[in-house]
Amino acid sequence: MVAPCRVFIFGVGRLFMVGFINSRNGRWIRILAGTGLVLGGLGTGTPRGAMVALTGLVPLLTGALDLFLIGPLMGLPLKGADVRRALGQPEEAPLLDLAHDGGRSPYAPPSTLLH
Repeated sequence: MVAPCRVFIFGVGRLFMVGFINSRNGRWIRILAGTGLVLGGLGTGTPRGAMVALTGLVPLLTGALDLFLIGPLMGLPLKGADVRRALGQPEEAPLLDLAHDGGRSPYAPPSTLLH
């Protein structure tokens, strides 16, 4: 378990940033940024581009796998769900909300305009 005093050492601004990085929107931004780096790096066809592509795998995979790699350095857990729980954030919907209900029910039918 994370001691609350260690979380607040970093200040409100950093705490907000950690919360955003681990939110659903933050995860999507990491996935899209990583994908852009991978595609851009591979598109150049140079050794430098290959390094950029390898670097892009880090945000891509951490966003997709819901990991927070610098969490242990800040006294927080590695898993994103555990970080959100430690920060007191509500449980979020999964990365893909296929039921279109904000993640409230995994078996809810998709909402339609025609009833």
